[in-house]
Amino acid sequence: MATPARTPRLRAWLLEGLTDRPKPQAHAEHEGRPWWRVMCLTGLDYFSTLGYQPGIAALAAGLLSPVATIVLVLLTLFGALPVYRRVAEESPHGEGSIAMLERLLSFWKGKLFVLTLLGFAATDFLITITLSAADATAHLVENPHLTGVLHGHEVVITLLLVALLGAVFLKGFSEAIGVAVVLVGSYLALNVVVIGVGLWQVLSEPHVIVDWSHALTAEHGNPVMMIAIALVVFPKLALGMSGFETGVAVMPHVRGDRDDTADEPAGRVRGTKKLLTTAAVIMSVFLITSSFVTTLLIPADAFEPGGAANGRALAYLAHQHLGSAFGTVYDVSTILILWFAGASAMAGLLNLMPRYLPRYGMAPHWARALRPMVIVFTLVAFLVTWLFDADVDAQGGAYATGVLVLITSAAVAVTIAARKAGQRGWTIGFGVISAVLLYTTAVNVAERPDGVKIGGCFIAGIMALSLLSRLARVFELRVTDVELDPMARRFVRDAANRTIRFVANEPGSRDRAEYRDKTAQIHEDNDIPPGDDITFVEVTVLDASEFESVLRVRGEVLHDRYRVLTLESSSIPNALAALLLYVRDETGRRPHIYFEWTEGNPMANFLRFFLFGQGEVAPVTREVIRGAEPDRRRRPHVHAG
Repeated sequence: MATPARTPRLRAWLLEGLTDRPKPQAHAEHEGRPWWRVMCLTGLDYFSTLGYQPGIAALAAGLLSPVATIVLVLLTLFGALPVYRRVAEESPHGEGSIAMLERLLSFWKGKLFVLTLLGFAATDFLITITLSAADATAHLVENPHLTGVLHGHEVVITLLLVALLGAVFLKGFSEAIGVAVVLVGSYLALNVVVIGVGLWQVLSEPHVIVDWSHALTAEHGNPVMMIAIALVVFPKLALGMSGFETGVAVMPHVRGDRDDTADEPAGRVRGTKKLLTTAAVIMSVFLITSSFVTTLLIPADAFEPGGAANGRALAYLAHQHLGSAFGTVYDVSTILILWFAGASAMAGLLNLMPRYLPRYGMAPHWARALRPMVIVFTLVAFLVTWLFDADVDAQGGAYATGVLVLITSAAVAVTIAARKAGQRGWTIGFGVISAVLLYTTAVNVAERPDGVKIGGCFIAGIMALSLLSRLARVFELRVTDVELDPMARRFVRDAANRTIRFVANEPGSRDRAEYRDKTAQIHEDNDIPPGDDITFVEVTVLDASEFESVLRVRGEVLHDRYRVLTLESSSIPNALAALLLYVRDETGRRPHIYFEWTEGNPMANFLRFFLFGQGEVAPVTREVIRGAEPDRRRRPHVHAG
């Protein structure tokens, strides 16, 4: 007998905070945190890549790792950074580059394009969770005090870390900025010590640099050839460019000026630009120095899979040159920031997916609730961890692909924005950056196609589930609000004094003969008394791919006789159903609406309705009303003749 009581409580707990419509976040000018504290929240994802980036870079570029890293840093500072500073201007409320591109496209092509980008964003964020957890496991397992006990259990440990992350969000992930400041501050301080000792070691033993330069010359020839090869291999190091999209997503947390407004949050934009620039400069210094010391001081075979430095190059140096105690402290700090980086990525997913999919009708209603989505993402992370066997190197390609596609799409978006603004210089500059990023993405995909395969799987999964969800919700009332102009309100008030009769009309030439003939036909087909008034209702479909929309109703009198309500919506049946329910609630009377039966094949008409918002209008309108109003005695009357 206790089970039925527990089930509603469980459902209420899972759906806590669920609303029918997403509410825009409003931030007063005094809200938020200083930009440098918010930078630490971004740094959970960005700076934590130091845990595995130097090892992956050495494995990908070998002796050329420092040179290729310099190329990467140049692209970061003079490519990705200017792009995302512009993104911060164009989407000051944290929508990011996807929202910029969404505004440029409409109808189904826009939705499909956004779903594709969401697939790569899901790749980026989910692989961040699994790769960070896998590298945290590597630091745990390879610790000299624990390797004998934990070695061989990497997958289980990674799954436990992912599960713990999911549990934190199920409990409720509140303000994390304070924790992020402590983790990032301590982690960067420890890295300064490790890299500083490494640089001192290199300077103390000059033969190390000489040996490296001789090996470079023997392997690659002259400096020009080295640079050319570095330009070819640097896309493999693209993991070091992560964090920019997250940096824009956290904009609402940045404290603005007191005179900031919702339309012009200039202080918040300025703070975000400082955040992005400071993070990029700090990370660039760490990338170059860490790549230099790890390449020169660690044997090449130690970077290979199974090697002591694989996925943990700086930790290897910490243990080698600073002792086991310091190395263990470094391991603990690295494990914590890598695990918390997964929290940053989970927060990004929970911010991104519910913003688009439910609004497109391409996710169940519960997708707006936090906890069900946490469970879904955690289960997907379990699957990815199992498929990749918790291997950091194996996930690098998928992660880099997700990062590069998002940065490239941002570059394309700001190029288009600059062109529309008539800024010729910026258009050329951003166009060049877009071309370089496209090259980088193409090379990464060609070298490591597993990344685009994983991204393709996410895209296919999102597409399939989205279309199935849209089909399942096709008869749902999805008008968010009904707005009537003064004339339309006057028509409704006047009609409330008698039987309210609406006639659905597909407008043609809209001449006097059209309405005269339609009136005669409706009276004849439905035996309406000759003296009863009718009001024509005509719907203009703006964008049938939109799922939720506001219904705007305009009233007019045509040919000095015929009253016409003109509706603008994404679906004819939904617009008519919403109007009828609105009129019922406003007047307290059940209105009637009259249709002609649609000619043609019913299945073809249904597809027309699904794709273009037209088709089987009469039965679909009735079905939408039936779903919205369970009480049959309160439903508006639907007639077809």
